Amino acid sequence: MLHDELLKSLAPSPDPSQVQDELLELFQNMMGKQVLIITESSQLNLLGQTFRPIFCGKIAEVEPGHITLTPVTIKLLNAPFYQFPTPISIPFEKIAHFTTDVDCTMRFPLV
Repeated sequence: MLHDELLKSLAPSPDPSQVQDELLELFQNMMGKQVLIITESSQLNLLGQTFRPIFCGKIAEVEPGHITLTPVTIKLLNAPFYQFPTPISIPFEKIAHFTTDVDCTMRFPLV
């Protein structure tokens, strides 16, 4: 009974247009700004290259459930400024950390 009120807040809303998504609103207010995003995965594999999930780019699109970065730099160990050729969309639930206090051209150690 102690958590009844919290559990009620998790119930589906009868009117989805009334649901407030704080993360969606936050990212919408950051449109056009550079952001560094680290996803939950410890490693990703893309085109045969294994890398840490560190992405840096300009917020190009924000939709319910995901954010799209373009142009986006993937921080690879052997190519720290690899610019991915297409936009990358990241689901909100896969974002572990993010910050706007970063310059995407900044070099930092990945070890």
